[in-house]
Amino acid sequence: MEFTRPLVRGVLVRRYKRFLADVMLEDGREITAHCANPGVMLGLNEPGRIVWLEPNDDPKRKLRFAWRLTEIEGGFAGIDTAIPNRIVGEALRAARVPTLAGYTGFRAEVKYGRNSRIDFLATGEGLPDAYVEVKNVHLRRDGDLAEFPDCVTARGAKHLAEMSDMVAAGHRAIMLYVVQRTDCARVGLAADLDPAYATAFTAAKAAGVEAVAHGARITRAGVWLADEMPFEAPAAS
Repeated sequence: MEFTRPLVRGVLVRRYKRFLADVMLEDGREITAHCANPGVMLGLNEPGRIVWLEPNDDPKRKLRFAWRLTEIEGGFAGIDTAIPNRIVGEALRAARVPTLAGYTGFRAEVKYGRNSRIDFLATGEGLPDAYVEVKNVHLRRDGDLAEFPDCVTARGAKHLAEMSDMVAAGHRAIMLYVVQRTDCARVGLAADLDPAYATAFTAAKAAGVEAVAHGARITRAGVWLADEMPFEAPAAS
């Protein structure tokens, strides 16, 4: 996925109201950018960080900039939580997701469960339908470990229960965690931040829900799905 416009460099002044960020541009202007991230963004939203914004000239948008990347040591972290779905969709259509080899049909935002929508429903001749839920991961607290979630996500726990129901109905259910950081090599759960999610994950895994993690290749030109990385699931108690 390539950004539509060249990114603009700035310094983060503050992030507030979840979806807004004040940024000082290199030309001295302080602007307000859209922050497409409902999480707490631990370690990525401190004032003074170098950030990269995508400008737009769409008269329908109130804000002329969207925060896409934060500089981290040796690379970038993506903060737009909509990007993982976009790059997974591209990779699925290009047959670059090994766990879904053989699947040829991919529909996005399909209704299922209890008033929910699955990110992708994959179909293939002679194969069980595969329900694919994509999760954005950008929390890093220890070494090269990326963790999910970065705050309590009741919605995420609900998805795990509904994915278990799909397995019980004879389908595949896959949690696909996309690490939007260039400094991580493995993925785990932040059970201390959301114990309920960790408990729901353990139950879902026991029910047959699969967990797969991929990294992301991130540059100022765009973001693309990268290779699989190890997912370190918690041991069942």
